[in-house]
Amino acid sequence: MENGDPREEISRLETRIEDLGEAIARCRKVMLFAKAAMVIGGFLIVVIILGIVTFDPTLLIGGITAVIGGIVLFGSNTRTLSDFTEAAAAAERRRNELIGVIDLRVVRSTDSDYAD
Repeated sequence: MENGDPREEISRLETRIEDLGEAIARCRKVMLFAKAAMVIGGFLIVVIILGIVTFDPTLLIGGITAVIGGIVLFGSNTRTLSDFTEAAAAAERRRNELIGVIDLRVVRSTDSDYAD
């Protein structure tokens, strides 16, 4: 969009930044869920090993699965979060460059509500 209107690209970038912000929030929620799965799975394994709960292979496998699944989910979303964060930062830098190119005017209000 070198020859296009910078305002259109700024608008497009702002939409992209918003979308990335929502994706980042989703990644953080999934990472929180993954941490919870790891903690609950680990707790379940410890409780079974200590004999607080009667040994049940299904519970033990469930605990191991929760820990491993949480680790995988956390690692995957950490990478995705990093990618989304870098993309959002690049979009913000580009938006700021375009804003610097536009000839902005200061608009003064004569309304008394805005007077200090």
